[in-house]
Amino acid sequence: MSPKKSLFFVEDDLSFGAVLKSYLEICHFSVTWLDDGKHAVSAFKEGTYDLCLLDVMLPHVDGFSIGREIRAIDPNIPIIFLTAKSLKEDIIMGYRLGADDYIIKPFDADVLLYKIAVVLKRTDGPNSTANQLFQIGKYIFDPHLREIKLEGTKQLLSPKESALLKLLCEYKNELLSREIALKRIWGDDGYFTTRSMDVFITKLRKYLKDDLTIEIRNIHGSGFIMTQNN
Repeated sequence: MSPKKSLFFVEDDLSFGAVLKSYLEICHFSVTWLDDGKHAVSAFKEGTYDLCLLDVMLPHVDGFSIGREIRAIDPNIPIIFLTAKSLKEDIIMGYRLGADDYIIKPFDADVLLYKIAVVLKRTDGPNSTANQLFQIGKYIFDPHLREIKLEGTKQLLSPKESALLKLLCEYKNELLSREIALKRIWGDDGYFTTRSMDVFITKLRKYLKDDLTIEIRNIHGSGFIMTQNN
């Protein structure tokens, strides 16, 4: 029997939270439930989780803020936001923070279960990018080992360098917006983190300089595109 997946669940409605926690446990998940956003981030740091379920409207600290801090701690943890708000702006905000899905209350618990299964399969399956090697021109990039290999030589990357290169690979030939990269990796899109990311882009260009077909282009004011010119 495979080990239970561990869910980090933040929901302030005591009745709803208790019912959903029990349902998820019946469905063979391990669930850590908090009913207040104030201690959510510190509690998240104390455990190891496969997925986060975060209510948006919470006392003291809202779910978006919690998600932002969790993303800074673990850029790869899947997050599903739960909310009674259906405004387009709120849904967009959730996805900008790197949400894997967004479900509006009231919802059918079986629908949530399906969404959890899909997200976990995508992020934890044998073909997921978490376990994938990337071919970048002549280079082989292993995000798990945080290294780039070229003809018997290898370049070790820092955690943020590796996370940024992985995003560029996932968005290959497409625009990786500054906002997505900054939120996913740094958890903040302020001036100093923006400048820091520019430094990391320069480092990645240096690491890949021995293959002239690879280009990481700066799209002014928008983000970056990694392409390979044959």
